[in-house]
Amino acid sequence: MRLEYFQMIDRVVAFDEAAARLEAHSTVPEDSPVFEGHFPGHPLMPGVLLTETMAQASGYLILGLCRFSHMPFLCGVEKAKFRTFVGPGAPLAITATRIHEGSGYAVTKARIASGGKAICDAELMFRTMPFPEGLGARMREQAASLGLEVEDVQNDA
Repeated sequence: MRLEYFQMIDRVVAFDEAAARLEAHSTVPEDSPVFEGHFPGHPLMPGVLLTETMAQASGYLILGLCRFSHMPFLCGVEKAKFRTFVGPGAPLAITATRIHEGSGYAVTKARIASGGKAICDAELMFRTMPFPEGLGARMREQAASLGLEVEDVQNDA
């Protein structure tokens, strides 16, 4: 995980197109400037960054399901629940499942656990739109570097 670059996913470990589900893993870094202010002497992963982690897993899920034909942009977070704290070095297991798609939108249910213990979950809404110029190739490259490779890519944006 590279917090300073908002790269929250270390690797995609499973993509099940039929079940519309993605699993990813990540590890909270031992040291990050984020922890200097959140909180001094008691470092905790900010909830907003846990939400971003769920959003990125969901985004990669949507990209895989649409075979990189459209870019998902986060536009809503609902039913977010944070159950416990996450500190430096914590291994994270992230799951995302698409629960709705239509009219240019997709909704996912995402969850983060650590050591089998639920950390947080939320429903996330995305607007799916054609890729801005040049972003499609970069997103395919980034997804492949994380282990998400999808056949029959339809868009060269």
